[in-house]
Amino acid sequence: MKKWIPIASGLLAGFVAATISFADFSAKTNTEASSSTKSDAEKVYVPFGQKDDYYLFASGGHSGQMFIYGVPSMRKIRTIPVFSQDSATGYGFDEHSKKMMGDYTWGDLHHPAFSETKGDYDGKYMFATDVGNSRAAVVDLKTFTTKDIIQVPNTAGPHCAAFVTENTEYMFLPTRFAVPLGQKYESLDDFSTQYRGVMSAVTFNEKNQRLGIAYQVALPPWSYDLSDAGKKSSADWAVMTTYNTEEATTNMEINASQADRDYIVLFNWKELAKMVKEGKYENVGGQKMIFPEKQKGGIYLIPVAKSPHGVDVTPDGKQFIASGKLAPTMTVFSFEKAFKAVENKDFAGERNGIPVLNYKSVMEREVNPENALGPLHTQFDDKGMAYTTMFISSEIVKWDPNTGETLDRVPVQYSPGHSVSAEGDTVAPDGKWIIALNKIAKDSYLSVGPSHPESMQLIDISGKMKVIQSSPVDPEPHYAQMIKADKIKTINVYPKDVKNKEAVYKQSDTKIVRNGNKVDVYGIAMRSKFIFDAKAKRPDVIEVNEGDHVTIHLTNIDFDEDITHGFAINSYNLNMEVQPGQTNTMEFVANKAGTYPLYCTNFCSALHQEMNGYFLVKPKK
Repeated sequence: MKKWIPIASGLLAGFVAATISFADFSAKTNTEASSSTKSDAEKVYVPFGQKDDYYLFASGGHSGQMFIYGVPSMRKIRTIPVFSQDSATGYGFDEHSKKMMGDYTWGDLHHPAFSETKGDYDGKYMFATDVGNSRAAVVDLKTFTTKDIIQVPNTAGPHCAAFVTENTEYMFLPTRFAVPLGQKYESLDDFSTQYRGVMSAVTFNEKNQRLGIAYQVALPPWSYDLSDAGKKSSADWAVMTTYNTEEATTNMEINASQADRDYIVLFNWKELAKMVKEGKYENVGGQKMIFPEKQKGGIYLIPVAKSPHGVDVTPDGKQFIASGKLAPTMTVFSFEKAFKAVENKDFAGERNGIPVLNYKSVMEREVNPENALGPLHTQFDDKGMAYTTMFISSEIVKWDPNTGETLDRVPVQYSPGHSVSAEGDTVAPDGKWIIALNKIAKDSYLSVGPSHPESMQLIDISGKMKVIQSSPVDPEPHYAQMIKADKIKTINVYPKDVKNKEAVYKQSDTKIVRNGNKVDVYGIAMRSKFIFDAKAKRPDVIEVNEGDHVTIHLTNIDFDEDITHGFAINSYNLNMEVQPGQTNTMEFVANKAGTYPLYCTNFCSALHQEMNGYFLVKPKK
């Protein structure tokens, strides 16, 4: 027995030593360990059971949708249908989404923007705009679903948006294309007098989750590219870039680039709201319209290098940076100097009735990093340093807005338009990461033929800039925003709504109600069957007459996370999704007589294949 004591003691001593040497007693998230000791693969690896530190919301461009990724893993998590139909979820087929979309089947989603509180992302809502059909939308981040879409009148392509004010008082939507008010026909020969570039002040009612238009501003007939709201001391103001101040109407590549300078529009949105309250506007097609050449004040112009793209406000709200994409220059402007110029009427004249501030009175410095070409868009880190995408030289350049000094740079593949840093549009960016949203992938990934994916590249900015991950993405991430994951509080199951007259939660309450040629179905979906009328001989069958107007209200009574049911009718071109606890509605005319199987389209259980029934349509006599 005694001879085992030294052996046991040795084993114990070895175990203790190993524990002291190798054990990790701290509870760390994926990114808390020192990044300097991790390999690139370790920095982006999120083990099973752990979650990413950030959500990335990327615009889907002409897909009309919004793409959700986790950062740093760069794994795609979800596609949120917004402006285009999505057969996978039935978006655009169920009644709620169909009514929101109206007669449109596609959209061009640009420039998502989070709701904000005190200049910080609050994780409640996401706003987006549709350049293709002049719409705006809001997404509820509790459910990651689109709640409202509005058509924006007098506007043709709100590319310059969305951007929200410091406490989400407004979401401003300037237009990309100038059109006549009401979008009526006018000759292009009368472009300068009959066309306008309208900016809309959109409001959001959080209680009923609806968007509205407070007022509009009939700006000159130019193109408005990008915009940003002020922060802290500049919170009452906003800025946006313009191009085609030449007011060209054809061969824009040449004719809209003739002037040496275009303008930044600087406006005080509180002053504009005050003007509307005082009745200083005109009624145009039911909209309260401010004409700057008539209702003076609140709007000013600042000269900037020609054909600017991005304009970005620094986290402290003291400066804004604009980049002329046809000039290798980023210009740093001072809000304080701009306010003094306005107060002192330090103007260089007017353009289209709007005062032009003296450039030298407002500008702090012009920054021209060596060999950097095509500056487009700027983001910020936790130290206030700027990161600007260079479209032509395919890189991101880090520089100091206070000195203009170039601090670092990294090549990307290829031609970045926008970039997004962690919480980079807020008053308190996180640093850590920036993602290049590249327009061209070339040979970066396996070939899939002539149509290539685009590229998002994750860059570690905790030390020297380094690309550590590259992810293909569907067209087209024009812009993105990155938010701390713990700011978003989702629900996994819809709560029971006893006030919803369309909802049924008990099998015994299911029914099919006929009123003339109108048929209303109040059914349930559950693992693994449909019940439309519990008292019927075949509870999972719907029988109607040809020509009947059919409305199916379907409630998923599986109050269990990730047990989603689908509902489709074979050969009727109909499908919708019903999440746990949710009631969804489908409405259509039974215009084809015959026998049509109906079934669950979303795999839900071991007996998913058996979750079906029949839709029987009696022919007309």
